Amino acid sequence: MKINKITAASFALVLLAGFISSCASSNSAGNSAAISRTKNTSALTAQERAALAFYVYADYKSPLNHFYPSGWMGDTRDLFFDQNSKEYPYAGKTCIKVQYIPSGKNGWAGVFWQQPANNWGDKDGGYDLSKATHVTFWMRGESGGEVISEVKIGGLKGQFPDSDFAVKKNITLTKGWKLYYIDLKGKKLSRIAGGFCFVVNKDDNPRGCTFYIDEVRYEMNK
Repeated sequence: MKINKITAASFALVLLAGFISSCASSNSAGNSAAISRTKNTSALTAQERAALAFYVYADYKSPLNHFYPSGWMGDTRDLFFDQNSKEYPYAGKTCIKVQYIPSGKNGWAGVFWQQPANNWGDKDGGYDLSKATHVTFWMRGESGGEVISEVKIGGLKGQFPDSDFAVKKNITLTKGWKLYYIDLKGKKLSRIAGGFCFVVNKDDNPRGCTFYIDEVRYEMNK
């Protein structure tokens, strides 16, 4: 009986050590843990998704969307932009499909999501996103290897400027959906009218590129 008790105690210690190791691994994930709520959103209702985050894009014409993709930049004729693509969305029913065919003189193009529409800092708008901790977004390339030269939030100037900006540069896409994020720690987000922006250029994609975007959202500290 004594041997059995020792064996049981040893087994319990092994289980406890495994649990502690698992917790340590989870804690070491850092920012990944902070944005873990972005996973498995496809099965959630609109109300549940709204409770998790402040959306730039959830689905085409979704009531959860808070900004408008009205700020076209650079060689705008080089872009094909479809907010209602049903080609393998990450979550919900739709995603954004972007096709870039470089032919213009500027050698780059992009789109800024704004509030209100067509606001370059000359209109009183935007949102107080001071509780946001990250901007998260999912992207995939049609073939893999496509390069997004810049993803940005904020930075609009003018009479009613954004209070700050944050940027992520040189994203090389994979063929499958992948989660990306911009850390907003220390940023002043009391007015953000430029909710999200991407830029692609000819130097990175000389033959053009096609890519997809989904679940663009601000993760909020509740």
